[in-house]
Amino acid sequence: MPDSHAAASKPNIGKTTALTSGSAAVLHILPALSTGERPGYGIMKQVEADSEGKAKMGTGTLYGSIGRMKEAALIRESDQRADPRMGDERRVCYELTEAGRAALEAELKRYHRVVAVAEGRIADGR
Repeated sequence: MPDSHAAASKPNIGKTTALTSGSAAVLHILPALSTGERPGYGIMKQVEADSEGKAKMGTGTLYGSIGRMKEAALIRESDQRADPRMGDERRVCYELTEAGRAALEAELKRYHRVVAVAEGRIADGR
């Protein structure tokens, strides 16, 4: 039987770059999953907490992004399921893949460079 995680973890580099460079939702979801597996609702709540309530993600945006991120091998469904005591034990949890963690790290570096340039221009009065 083929390992579904191995097949799902081969990144599509073109899609990965396009996803992380152009989607605010993806840039919120990646850090939300950086500390561990979460169900969709948990991702939405983490995004809201991380942004101090400034970013609220609807289900359409969330699950559309999740689908594209799975296709680009940034995330995958984990073997873990949500706690059955909390409701629906069929609820799927998601986790970062190695490619997803690398994409998050690359985006953080890119944002640090953008911030450094902006701070330099502000300091220079330009």
